[in-house]
Amino acid sequence: MHLAQLNIGKVRFNLESPEMADFVNNLDPINAIAEQSPGFIWRLKDESGDATNIEVENNPDIIVNMSVWESVESLKNFMFKTHHIDFLKRKKEWFLPLSEASYVLWWIPKGHIPTLQEAITKLDHLRENGESQDAFSFKSSYPKPELENH
Repeated sequence: MHLAQLNIGKVRFNLESPEMADFVNNLDPINAIAEQSPGFIWRLKDESGDATNIEVENNPDIIVNMSVWESVESLKNFMFKTHHIDFLKRKKEWFLPLSEASYVLWWIPKGHIPTLQEAITKLDHLRENGESQDAFSFKSSYPKPELENH
């Protein structure tokens, strides 16, 4: 099993605005760090190399990040022990706070690439039902499920 993650954010400013320049100008370097990180499997991107133009919830102010990792630990190492942490600390400069969960984690079979709709469904499940094996956060990271042998 691998770990999938979806993270959404509502931008404070248009991505072309000067206020978003540090964020936008560092997408490629931070994505490169992710792709070179131990445990990285896959990330959502369009022709431009990132996912900022992929519309979510019919709202152009919502941007999405989705990726697949070998484990919770490999995702945490990228997020909190690389240059990514410097941008995570500045999140409030670029993104508005959301009243509901803004990210979700869930386990997927190795080799499966989740769709954006699948990820949104997982986020909705977390928002409506709370944390469970099907959709969770770092607060209650559920262990990798064992595959049943039939």
